[in-house]
Amino acid sequence: MYKSLLIEKDEQGYRTSLTEQSEAFLSEYTNTENRVSVDVSYSTINYKDGLAMTGKAPVVRSFPMVPGIDFVGTVTQSEHANFKQGDKVILNGFGVGETHFGGLAQKATVNGDWLIPLPQSMSPENAMAIGTAGYTAMLCVIALEKQGITPEHGDILVTGATGGVGSWAVKILSELGYRVVASTGSMDEVEYLTSLGAAEVIDRAELSEAGKPLMKERWAGAVDSVGSTTLANICASTKYGGAVAACGLAQGMDLPSTVMPFILRGVALLGVDSVMRPIADRIEAWERLAQMDMSDYINTISHVIPLAQAADKASDLLKGNVTGRLIVDVNA
Repeated sequence: MYKSLLIEKDEQGYRTSLTEQSEAFLSEYTNTENRVSVDVSYSTINYKDGLAMTGKAPVVRSFPMVPGIDFVGTVTQSEHANFKQGDKVILNGFGVGETHFGGLAQKATVNGDWLIPLPQSMSPENAMAIGTAGYTAMLCVIALEKQGITPEHGDILVTGATGGVGSWAVKILSELGYRVVASTGSMDEVEYLTSLGAAEVIDRAELSEAGKPLMKERWAGAVDSVGSTTLANICASTKYGGAVAACGLAQGMDLPSTVMPFILRGVALLGVDSVMRPIADRIEAWERLAQMDMSDYINTISHVIPLAQAADKASDLLKGNVTGRLIVDVNA
């Protein structure tokens, strides 16, 4: 038997609870090729996990479901040529926690094609302090780099800066020499953001209301996890030849914009997906993260909680009452 969070939907309603399950139960609901079984060490709570566990959005596609879109752990059995017993592995996305049982459990069985090796220099706990949020943030930074945006081009805006993706984007960009402007609705977290490397902190209200199709040029690039009107205003305020990496929709999935920033200023809007990303891109992002010595900041960005607290913390996350990353020790 092993401990697991389980989302159920039936005549009694929608609920997430801490349960004990058998490995036979896990096998029954694991329908995939190239099976790899993993003893999970840590998972996390991301925004999507919060939506899944609370039922605030139709993230979960089938029931019952174990939430958790990422995890790190040790292989116990493998039908995949690339992995063997004892290997340390990471998983991010691929529908895990949505259509396939996820990482908020002590055990997981997934398709080995979805796994990558844990970088040798990275501990399992630090890997989940980074998690899908840090991995997504690095994908955004790489997208800006490939668009030719360097520190010399000017400020980089990061929205949702006290959230998981935002916190890591601020830290990564500042470590790479960019001047970072952090946008947040939590202006009491200025000290936290400056400790991560933000040179300037602005209130999200500056960007969240409808603006003009073109506005004053303010930043060379941006990492946006908010979407909607905020993203429209970011594009309208980006400098000529700048780029915006968009990876989230906390404000909404709409984009009330015009083509003017794109055809008059040559602004590039770069969509960044972390869920179905090719394995080569995943390895590049994680190796880049492993090369950056950010161990001194792990405790600043992350907080470890036991599996039993995960469902309650998911509600806090959606209410905006969580700063940084929530690591879930599934064995605590």
